[in-house]
Amino acid sequence: MSVLYALAAERQLEAAAAEAKAAQTAHQVLPTEDEALMSSRGEHAVENSTPVALAAHEDARSLIRLIQSEIVAKQMSVAVDTTTLVQEQVRWDECVSGEPVADKACSQTLPGGRLVATYALAAKGDLYRESEVRYEVSGDAQKALDVSILHEVLEATQSQVECQVCYGLMLDPVTTFCGHTLCRKCLTRTLDHSLHCPVCRRGLGLPPSLIGQPSNKTLVDLLNALCPDAVALRFAAAREEEAGGPGELNTPLFVCSLGFPNMPVFLRIFEPRYRLMLRRSLESNREFGMLMYNRYGEPQGDLGSVHFYQYGTMLHIDNHQLLADGTSLIESRGAYRFRVRAHGIHDGYAVGNVERLDDVPTTEEERLEASETSGPPVPDWDVVGQLDRMSTQALLDLGRSFIERMRGRSANWLQQRVLDIHGQPPTDPALFPFWFASVLPISDEEKYKLLPTRTVRARLKIIAGWIRRIESQRCATSQLPPRARVTMRPEAEIEGEGETEDETDAEEVEFTPTSSART
Repeated sequence: MSVLYALAAERQLEAAAAEAKAAQTAHQVLPTEDEALMSSRGEHAVENSTPVALAAHEDARSLIRLIQSEIVAKQMSVAVDTTTLVQEQVRWDECVSGEPVADKACSQTLPGGRLVATYALAAKGDLYRESEVRYEVSGDAQKALDVSILHEVLEATQSQVECQVCYGLMLDPVTTFCGHTLCRKCLTRTLDHSLHCPVCRRGLGLPPSLIGQPSNKTLVDLLNALCPDAVALRFAAAREEEAGGPGELNTPLFVCSLGFPNMPVFLRIFEPRYRLMLRRSLESNREFGMLMYNRYGEPQGDLGSVHFYQYGTMLHIDNHQLLADGTSLIESRGAYRFRVRAHGIHDGYAVGNVERLDDVPTTEEERLEASETSGPPVPDWDVVGQLDRMSTQALLDLGRSFIERMRGRSANWLQQRVLDIHGQPPTDPALFPFWFASVLPISDEEKYKLLPTRTVRARLKIIAGWIRRIESQRCATSQLPPRARVTMRPEAEIEGEGETEDETDAEEVEFTPTSSART
């Protein structure tokens, strides 16, 4: 009813303006053209006078005029004998007065079907915006006429409600300062690449996320009233598009660096494709997978030679900060490990079908420990054999004692700022290897060896091997003459920013122990 009311109100614009001039003579306020457009029988809605509000109202006005022209054309062409009785229903709050009900309600027989007749009644100013009506029609001719008119109106307005970016029905339309209206998601994605209007190329001056930018409510209401089924289909298509890639490739993948379960990861997202990925993650479950870049093109199982390693960590976004230029700073934490079973590309970023990777049951872990520790003694030079003979608790103690020794020597990678980020060394043997790898300044290729493992014991043996190699290199270096000693490279800064796969030329720290580890 409100749509028909708005359509009819356009025809009353001149009459409302004339009444306003008469009211001004009587020292009353002169309504604006926009107020007159929405006025009938004393009812009106006041619009904001900002440029965006005026532009948004002009879009709705153009659509209303187009619909009006179609209905008026049908109104002039219908046969005189095709009539409909339109009866206005009296509102409940008017029934309490002493005035007869017949004097309050409007009942007229008008030419045309229900749509044309109701429009004609509203155009005459005899129908309230909130009023409800009922009809008396004869035969199916009027119903067929209504269907025909509605179909022609929708076809005529199709070009007016199409987004100029996606060429689909406008979804949550937003009007810019330059007067163009686009889907909210389309405009947001456009701002990832440029801060100019995609239609006229004027500077927009809008925040990239469109935070605080209102929707074109008038246009939204018109679309919901005119074509609710089309709007519902458009929403469903948008949800399917946001869900991920085709088929089961529904997990977004950020090919960047390493992350570990229960460990914090700080990232700086600035590429347009990853901005889109981040928005979709925030709108869904706030999770995405992070994989290490395969710089050497090593084959990854069934995946073959791909640009990432097949094992990664699922990250959960804890905090998100959007900067003025559209860059995002996020604080995330590793949730669990996974293996990529299949992969593809969706809107420029990688997506995949992943399989969660969990450890073996505790009983299997205990059986494996008993089997390895019960073997015969091994010679001192067999480092791997010695680690196999150590219990799981002894391997954990080896790692914790190494941390205490490095703390006593003021190792740079164990400074307080590092511990403030990653926390104190955990006592849980399942968590300690991931914590140790997060703070130890060695190459990511070495750290990656922890991700495919299925037992706590296997991970503890890996970090114990690192410790043995570091200590052996320290001993070998200390025995050399001062001039013959090789200067070790300083450890890399433990940064909180992520890099994309296009930024892989950053300096890597070799497995060779750092100067802080030798102190």
